[in-house]
Amino acid sequence: MEAGLLTTMARNLLLQSQIKYLCSSHPKSNITFLKQSSKRWQHTRAEPRESKGVMKAWQIRRYGGNEELTWSESVRVPRILHPDDILVSVNAASLNMLDIRMREGYGRAMLNAVRNKERLHAPQSEFPLILGRDFSGTILKTGMKVKRFKSGDKIWGTVSPFRQGSHAELTVTSESHISKIPTNLTDVEAASLPYVVSTVMTALCDVGELKENNTASKRVLIYGGSGGIGTFAIQLMKAWGAIVTTTCSTDAVTMVSSLGADHVIDYKTQNVQQELMNMKGYDLILDIHGGVDFSFDLLKKWNNSKFVTIKTPFLQNADDYGIVPGLLRSGASLTANVLQGFKDGRSYRWAMFKPSSNHLLTVKKMIERDEIRPVLDSEFSFKEADKAYNKIEEGHARGKIVLNMQREDHP
Repeated sequence: MEAGLLTTMARNLLLQSQIKYLCSSHPKSNITFLKQSSKRWQHTRAEPRESKGVMKAWQIRRYGGNEELTWSESVRVPRILHPDDILVSVNAASLNMLDIRMREGYGRAMLNAVRNKERLHAPQSEFPLILGRDFSGTILKTGMKVKRFKSGDKIWGTVSPFRQGSHAELTVTSESHISKIPTNLTDVEAASLPYVVSTVMTALCDVGELKENNTASKRVLIYGGSGGIGTFAIQLMKAWGAIVTTTCSTDAVTMVSSLGADHVIDYKTQNVQQELMNMKGYDLILDIHGGVDFSFDLLKKWNNSKFVTIKTPFLQNADDYGIVPGLLRSGASLTANVLQGFKDGRSYRWAMFKPSSNHLLTVKKMIERDEIRPVLDSEFSFKEADKAYNKIEEGHARGKIVLNMQREDHP
């Protein structure tokens, strides 16, 4: 995601500078250009039934705890602003730890900088903010450049952190962030996966360079195998033939083993460091939660082995020190870690959530071949989202927590 954030910001800064230059040189013609561009971008292809002007959603109006979550039935329906945008009726949406962290204000400096440049919010204001990064649903409208999907298609996908989220009746995302829903999954099952698919495959495939044709017999260690990210990562690696070791607590050992993990270490009853040190070295280590100081020593030496963490300081440093100082601090931290591995042929790498329709399509096919299955911890109705947030914040979820927008009961 770091690369995606920087690329997006660089592109928008360049576009902004070009427009300012044109306006200063040819003010009349460029006023016309901007108006025409804005009007063109809002052209859509819609189904005959127009969506209503307001919707139901969970919002926060300031950063904090779950007490900041508010239910509203009069939220303005999101608009299609770009030609590759898609308006979706959300059938189900999952909760992720990123939602908890964003509720607390994580990433606000960098995300707001991009939001303001993309004009997705009123300048300088992200509130009221809708959380939720993935979903399953039905397409209502498409932008004029959308070619692979049409209104009525059932899809699953992710929502960029720069946009309003999926814990709402309707959401807008990009064509490049979705794919058709797996034919053998329910809406609730499908909604549990897009965020973890995008995060794990960015980490293991894009950053870790593991592919279906080069993973067989590779030794992979996954720290934290019982949550949404861990349960998917185990299944992906086993489907591609890896030898997988993972960690979890006592009550999750049976479940994690059933997903195919070859070695499961119970961190409540076993000494994790000692157990791992007694095993052979690893080709790749996926660090989900951070804070495992001895991990680098577990990698094979002079084998292009990789330590990939999704617990990076990138956005937090921007929050704490400002965007430019934060970027410099993050760069220095990453450089130090990379240099640590140069001396013995190992590498340290960062990865974060990055939406990808290609990854979703790959996993769709694997699910339809029964190579991967969703792992659900619990399901809540849409109006019970506050309870769902409480549950995920308690920790130790076994799989994913999902909101079923179509369920009206309140158990």
